[in-house]
Amino acid sequence: MNPIDRQILQIALPSIVSNITVPLLGLIDVAIVGHLGSPAYIGAIAVGGMLFNIIYWIFGFLRMGTSGMTSQAYGKRDLPEIVRLLIRSVGIGVAVALCLILLQVPIRQAAFQIIRPTEEVREMATLYFHICIWGAPAMLGLYGLSGWYIGMQNSRIPMYIAITQNIVNIMASLSLVCFFGMKVEGVALGTLIAQYAGLLMGLALWMNRYGKLKKYIVWKGVLQKEAMIRFFQVNRDIFLRTLCLVAVTLFFTSAGASQGEIILAVNTLLMQLFTLFSYVMDGFAYAGEALSGRYIGARNRKAFTDTVRHLFIWGAGLTVLFTLVYASGGNAFLALLTDDRNVITAADTYFYWALAIPAAGIAAFIWDGIFIGATATRGMLLSMAASAVSFFAVYYGFHTVLGNHALWLAFLVYLSMRGAMQTLLSRKVMEKSFH
Repeated sequence: MNPIDRQILQIALPSIVSNITVPLLGLIDVAIVGHLGSPAYIGAIAVGGMLFNIIYWIFGFLRMGTSGMTSQAYGKRDLPEIVRLLIRSVGIGVAVALCLILLQVPIRQAAFQIIRPTEEVREMATLYFHICIWGAPAMLGLYGLSGWYIGMQNSRIPMYIAITQNIVNIMASLSLVCFFGMKVEGVALGTLIAQYAGLLMGLALWMNRYGKLKKYIVWKGVLQKEAMIRFFQVNRDIFLRTLCLVAVTLFFTSAGASQGEIILAVNTLLMQLFTLFSYVMDGFAYAGEALSGRYIGARNRKAFTDTVRHLFIWGAGLTVLFTLVYASGGNAFLALLTDDRNVITAADTYFYWALAIPAAGIAAFIWDGIFIGATATRGMLLSMAASAVSFFAVYYGFHTVLGNHALWLAFLVYLSMRGAMQTLLSRKVMEKSFH
């Protein structure tokens, strides 16, 4: 195999495994409470899980920003800066988490004002939330740690951490519910235990693999003014970009829900096809982060351009593969998720939009990884903001005529616009990275 392809796959494949295991934490919780005898338990886990997904999604910049800056320092072989970046990122993550813990009551109250669950679900979701919020230091600390590992060209350790979390979550949650008679609180404690088990695993593997770097720890340099300003500039852009992404995603769900239960169910099922595609493509985006940042740091323009070309070749191949698989087996996949004939019949009307997702989204995924590696976060923000505006413009321009088709058209325009704008900005990013 070509050395570049080998490097890409060494980072992408473990990252794909990690991505696929992430939703298992939530699925395991739902599966356990689903046998407790009341749908309110499932509702409580769904509401609580959604709150934490949004919170942690918003703070995903801690992983992405750390990955890009670390990969550049790795390319430069700047070991002291590599260590400072880890301390900086994990430290800021834990500080943010402590703020979330302090503000847990107003956060929960504001969320429930928007979601408006039933009284029974609200009571149990409150219990779940106030237990799981104590896992924020572990989760946000892990974001920094995982980003640092990817920047160090090592995606296997994040994979080991994700697998550990799932195993511990299954064992702890089942034990607390089945043997100790707990209900929602048992599932919440199991999740909490799993989160800290993942953090401890991440730290233990760091000591084993990178313990020699301890000699480069100099606390004075961690809070250096220029480095902190750059850290916050990079992460500010990613944070604002993520807010745009969250706005589009939440609106997509909300707009579907406003059209009735059938359309909501159809959109939810068809979006699973996008989710599956995104798990795989995010793995290649992580490879783009690690390798592009490394070659920018090493001032190796040829290796950088070769890597970009090979990433797009992999992306094109996967786009064709996913499109063919969805075209031939998509309906069978939907039938696995539901046996409601009304939903399956309605899904046929919109299925061709889901078929177009891989082709519309490929460039956005690949460029996201490359831009993160180049720490070209302003370009990411601008392309995401323009794409979000185009999403709402297309939806509101056509929804009275096209109904739910307008929502899918807007989503595909949004994906395509992200990739197109980043393609236009890529030359400027490359010139700035190697000036």
